[in-house]
Amino acid sequence: MENQYGLALAFYERGSGEVVCRVRLPDRYQGFPGLAHGGVLAAMLDEAAMRAAMAGDHQRFMLTARMTIHYRKPVPVGEPLELVGRLLKQSGRLSTARAQLLLPDGSVGAEAEAVLVDYPDRLAEADRLQALGWKVYPD
Repeated sequence: MENQYGLALAFYERGSGEVVCRVRLPDRYQGFPGLAHGGVLAAMLDEAAMRAAMAGDHQRFMLTARMTIHYRKPVPVGEPLELVGRLLKQSGRLSTARAQLLLPDGSVGAEAEAVLVDYPDRLAEADRLQALGWKVYPD
């Protein structure tokens, strides 16, 4: 949230294994005039998938092992968008999640399915991440 170059995405849990984020992308994230850069959209989808896998356990950090993206429609900058992540499957250290970026009319602009794996050293990392500023912000 404090990274001046970051997207400042604020996710909210909306039920078990589901997160939502409302965002309006500034012009600096456009690739083609008026449209969001595909790489920025990929980062957003990756984050939503990971946050869905973390829902309910905010110290369970994950790494993306594989992600498949489908760009469905051009995504505008400067307009309200909704980013939704849903946990599909969790088995041991692996999770599968889906993320969708919804346009103002409710249609899908881009979507992804990701396979995520638990961060290898979860317990040791929790203290270090807290020292770096990782926290869950209250509503």
